[in-house]
Amino acid sequence: MIKEDVLKIGGQALASRLFVGTGKFGDDRLIPEVIARSGAQVVTVALRRMDFEAPDHSMLPYIPKNCILMPNTSGARTADEAIRIARLARAAGCGDWIKIEIVSDNKYLLPDNQETIRAIDVLANEGFTVLPYMSPDLMAARRMRDAGASAIMPLGAPIGSNRGLKTKELVKILIEEIDLPIVVDAGIGKPSEALEAMELGAAAVLVNTAIATANDPVLMADAFGEAVRAGRKSYLAGPGGVSEYAQASSPLTGFLR
Repeated sequence: MIKEDVLKIGGQALASRLFVGTGKFGDDRLIPEVIARSGAQVVTVALRRMDFEAPDHSMLPYIPKNCILMPNTSGARTADEAIRIARLARAAGCGDWIKIEIVSDNKYLLPDNQETIRAIDVLANEGFTVLPYMSPDLMAARRMRDAGASAIMPLGAPIGSNRGLKTKELVKILIEEIDLPIVVDAGIGKPSEALEAMELGAAAVLVNTAIATANDPVLMADAFGEAVRAGRKSYLAGPGGVSEYAQASSPLTGFLR
């Protein structure tokens, strides 16, 4: 059953359900090994960190050619800015995948769902595979789906905080109600938290800060890869029911008098 468990987004079949980011690494030369050890197939990078005229100072040489590059619109504060960044990324040869990030809140860095919906509507109609970063809200997620999003990426906690799956109940609602892949993005700080998201039924998780800021990013990437696989297997296996009281696994009577 696991061999047939393939995630499909935008016409692409993905064996790995761990997406990774490329920011905050103390040494960008770690990125290829991080990607390899994590098993990730989808890699996101801010367009502003890609220097196409000076490749030696760009992120692109560190991203394996067999990965799906998903530029993000980090730095955009409005739908118009995000649309412009997405078009620039496509024109630069980065493909059609785009992660929409529209943030106008400087303190908590929470995404603007309304502006995100506007951007999705334009970019999906232009043929982009759009994955929007959003605050977990059912009505907003439905509008994003209807606007043409290929997946929904709710935050687990404020971006870069490593605080874990603080929005668990809201994410669970999206998983149950939205007929698109739900990719938990932002805030996951430990492999156990990624496992928790996968056991909940998330289609995938995106991790950056927790890997990049670890003492050993490569080993942490390996741990996240294993956790995501274990969480998915657990979800597919169907955990047993929870009981308020103890229940013996063997009969308590019948042999002793």
